[in-house]
Amino acid sequence: MTEHSESERDGRPGSVRRQRAPRPRARSLAVAVAVLLTVGVGAGLVWAGGGKEGDTGSEQRPRTTIVAVSRTDLSDTREMEGTLGFGAARIVKGSDGGRVTWLPAVGASVTRGKQLYRVNDRPAVVFYGSTPLYRTLDTIGSVGRDVRVVADNLKALGYDIGSQPATGTTVRPQAPASGASTDEEPQTEGKDPTASPGPSGAGKSADEPAGRPSASPRPGTDSTPPRAVTVKEGDGVLTASLIDAIKRWQPKAGMEPTGVLDVNDVVVTTGAARVGKVNAQLGTDASADLLTITATTKTVTIPVDALDVGSIKKGQKVSVTLPDQSATPGKVSAISTIIQGAADAEGGGSGDPSQQLNVTVSLQDADAVQDVDAAKVQVQFAAETRKGVLTVPVGALLALSEGGYALRTPGGKLLPVETGLFAKGLVEVSGPGIAAGVKVESAS
Repeated sequence: MTEHSESERDGRPGSVRRQRAPRPRARSLAVAVAVLLTVGVGAGLVWAGGGKEGDTGSEQRPRTTIVAVSRTDLSDTREMEGTLGFGAARIVKGSDGGRVTWLPAVGASVTRGKQLYRVNDRPAVVFYGSTPLYRTLDTIGSVGRDVRVVADNLKALGYDIGSQPATGTTVRPQAPASGASTDEEPQTEGKDPTASPGPSGAGKSADEPAGRPSASPRPGTDSTPPRAVTVKEGDGVLTASLIDAIKRWQPKAGMEPTGVLDVNDVVVTTGAARVGKVNAQLGTDASADLLTITATTKTVTIPVDALDVGSIKKGQKVSVTLPDQSATPGKVSAISTIIQGAADAEGGGSGDPSQQLNVTVSLQDADAVQDVDAAKVQVQFAAETRKGVLTVPVGALLALSEGGYALRTPGGKLLPVETGLFAKGLVEVSGPGIAAGVKVESAS
């Protein structure tokens, strides 16, 4: 008898091709029983040879049990190691030419509109957004995403900021003054469909008297008018109404009501910030690293090879196994778009870098990790799911000597099958005579 080995990959039987049912004639048949462990660590083959008529082969056949073909959902899971924590840390620097006068405590949470630190007793306040302030906002008609951040946050804090020029409107900024002036709205040259024109037409506030002359340039300044700027999607415009809102907010934030915002007055974060570490001390130079902040909610970060991330989708449900072996549900909340190349362990080597993306998983039950600030965890992803398929234990699968696979009924009849997904000790099967409830033998 010649043994035919089956190719194995990841502990599973090799490729399958459809086989015809054996002809009912006397011939030798070699049957290999593929026994895969549930965790997929390997497979064992047991051979049974066909002898003369009357031979039972009881000493060679493995012990079997009777199982029924069942219809169920089958999912193939992948397990990856991740890190539980508060996410990526961000270092916050202070301003040049100042001294630190107040710092928060480690572990403190700072929300929108609250101070994160103080330099020369002037607070730096948290605003939510994605664009930091990159200039002093003191010019009516200034246009940009940093202005939008200020407008959105003041509105969220309950301040009336007035109307904003619509996307596509052309705005001509005014020359900056020593203090922000709120006498006029910015000069607009395009139609603003979101705002009503003033008594004298476009370009004036509805509550502004008609015919008011434009402000004269300050002595000694360039009289060349600033160039017009078109408002793009996501931009904000520093209007007189917005400056008035800034003035009303500043005293409550601990600032002088100037209507002017400096780059050091606001720290823009993506949300509420948790103080992870305080680097500076009171009285030290504020231009150094002051503190480190993170998100306030715990998440799991998993580095995934760039070639493997395609099977992971935002919103996909996962299961997270914690250090105490308990499991808690979660879902993929973010997949980074920046591929990170990691050099080899020696550093500077010539080996190919490992290209990875960070996958972030948010946890459904925050209480499940309230006592754990940082830890290694295991994350199970459902790589493939088949709904309502016929399955049997992997131990019921027989590898035929002529190729292909079959199931054996308690009466000894072989039913050729096609195999599909392997998962959790089960295998998807299909073929003539295969239906839910059919009894077959399985290696025990």
